[in-house]
Amino acid sequence: MINEIWQVAYLVAAVTIVLSIKWLSSPASARNGVRAGQIGMLFAIIGTLLRHEVVSFEWIAAGLVIGSGIGVPLAYLMPMTSVPQLTALSHAFGAFAAALVGTAEYYHRAPTGFPMVALVVETLLGYLTATASVMAFGKLQEIIPTRPLTYKGQNFVNVSLLAAAIGLAVWEVQGGAPWWAFPAFSGLSLLFGVLLILPIGGGDMPTVIALLNSYAGMAAAAMGFALNNRLLIIAGALNASSGFILSVIMCKAMNRSFTNVLFGAFGQVQESGPAKTSDKPFRSASPEDAASILLNARKVVIVPGYGMAVAQAQHKIRELTDMLTKRGVDVQFAIHPVAGRMPGHMNVLLAEADIPYDRLHEMEDINPEFIETDVALVIGANDVVNPAARHDTASPIYGMPILDVDKAQTVMVIKRSMNPGFAGIDNELYYDDRTLMLFGDAKQFVADIVKELPTAA
Repeated sequence: MINEIWQVAYLVAAVTIVLSIKWLSSPASARNGVRAGQIGMLFAIIGTLLRHEVVSFEWIAAGLVIGSGIGVPLAYLMPMTSVPQLTALSHAFGAFAAALVGTAEYYHRAPTGFPMVALVVETLLGYLTATASVMAFGKLQEIIPTRPLTYKGQNFVNVSLLAAAIGLAVWEVQGGAPWWAFPAFSGLSLLFGVLLILPIGGGDMPTVIALLNSYAGMAAAAMGFALNNRLLIIAGALNASSGFILSVIMCKAMNRSFTNVLFGAFGQVQESGPAKTSDKPFRSASPEDAASILLNARKVVIVPGYGMAVAQAQHKIRELTDMLTKRGVDVQFAIHPVAGRMPGHMNVLLAEADIPYDRLHEMEDINPEFIETDVALVIGANDVVNPAARHDTASPIYGMPILDVDKAQTVMVIKRSMNPGFAGIDNELYYDDRTLMLFGDAKQFVADIVKELPTAA
């Protein structure tokens, strides 16, 4: 009877996890996707606890208490601007858990044949993903330098380390390896994860996070083969494939080479120079000026960026949207695939403020509409609206698809200063004759615009 119950629990978990991935692909169904994923994990845990292999619950209970004590505060206290960092830490914990399970299985059962192949793959991916994710967290949190850290012969060192780890893994699979081979293999895997991230700049971290998600999924799937657990195989494969597809999409959106990101920038190291600003003249405006321009517009497209997330301005933007809509202004939102620091960052923030999903448009859909837009209101976005990406072959963002806000009749940019964005380059949009710079904190400036709307001419 118990055997049938845990198998049914695993079946329910597998179905709900598949549905979760499906529903998470759309903002309108994302909440259901999260709920389905939570239900799936609950059934997976229940099913696992009912398996006959579990004979003692003391350590499991201790792990549950400790894990909950860490995870709950992280989830509640972590600000939305730090979700990418939290995601990186989650990958690190999950991958490290997979690696530890692989290590325990190696010393407990000493498997042979295909289970041993799955075990070394699981351990390799688990350890390197764990340290790579911690490094990614450090770069996103700016604990370590966000610039690419390179040295002469770096690619050779990295490839040699990976080759040595794989060589030891093959030795383990063939049998007869000495006692020190597995600890050395594990240590090389951990070290490779650190060196994998060093040459990658902070601007590419969103893509790296998606890729590490894929690595963690592959580690989980390999663990499923090593433990003969079908649910782990299904969940891990889904995680791996979705993370891989997402990283490819992000590379395309950022005009980055996927192979360079995949192999830790092997073959081409990003160049980073000091941030520069221009001394060209620009025009600025007050909240009263901005309110008047918005009231006289027929169509407004709002472009959110990381600056909006930092200022937590989404709720004030909702107020602005409601007030303009009541006055007959058509207000829409343009979302760049890599706005913020991870895919969907802007969507989540705007959904938190209850901005209708049907007002959020992807870059490919909204770009043709900018030429018919009266006002493009850019809030904290920089590189994703820089026209230099279209024509300046010397620019590091050349070729990156951008939002065509410069084609609107009027562009207003809310920004604290003229400092460059994450790529460290000046934005020629700021000096365009049709652009007005609105200097200040995004939340406060939008609030000031809202105050001026009832009395604006």
